[in-house]
Amino acid sequence: MSDGPHTGKERHRVMTVVKGEALSARDLYERPPGYELFIPNFVMKELCVGLFFLIIIFTWSFYMNSPLYILADPTETPAHIKAAWYFVGLQEILAYFDPYLAGVIIPTAILAGLYLAPFLDPDPIKGVGRFAWRERTFSMCTFLGGFIFWWGLVVVGWYFRGPLWAFYWPWEDMHHIKPPPAPPWNFPLPAGIVYIIIFFALGNIIPAVIYPKFFSRMGLVRYVITMTLWTGMIFIVVKMFLMNALNLKYILVTPWFNV
Repeated sequence: MSDGPHTGKERHRVMTVVKGEALSARDLYERPPGYELFIPNFVMKELCVGLFFLIIIFTWSFYMNSPLYILADPTETPAHIKAAWYFVGLQEILAYFDPYLAGVIIPTAILAGLYLAPFLDPDPIKGVGRFAWRERTFSMCTFLGGFIFWWGLVVVGWYFRGPLWAFYWPWEDMHHIKPPPAPPWNFPLPAGIVYIIIFFALGNIIPAVIYPKFFSRMGLVRYVITMTLWTGMIFIVVKMFLMNALNLKYILVTPWFNV
């Protein structure tokens, strides 16, 4: 079959028909050692694990009543109100940050980091199809650290916060309302700006100096995005420590938002 206008030379396309026996003789599930097919092998494992935890949740919900409060009274504001357990971690962050920052910016940054993770991966081939701790040490440690930190917020908010969101140890009586703490203090505006700039600058510079190979593999753009998100996680932990240790409310105070 000729293709294209007549130019003195003719090009031909060849179509080949392969019998079904030749295709069926191939091992469609052949794979390198150490790798596993996503479908059906890995998907079936995920399905079994999901069904296992679903049975646990159904059993738990059958024997455990939902911790509902009494009907709301518009004439009285209770001193001890908590969100549902899956929102208690967010409520705990609200005790340390500006509501707009804790309720909008930080959750958006977390979702953005999870979405960008596959695109920021410096090596999308190594470790694919198997659990590879050595090939994914930085990614695994970052994800597990964030996961454990978030559940730590949930545990603290649910079991250690009492009336007026005061901190209570397990042996303290939550029916006894603690006196309000001393008034917190804030960084001056210039000091807060300098602190944030230096903190995020060091978070980007120090890893590049200590691990130059990691920086060269990531590239400038991916490295800056990754380390900015990672430094933001560390910033949240440091900010919470400063508030508990030094009674520091905000590092940066502006007319529009506080940090």
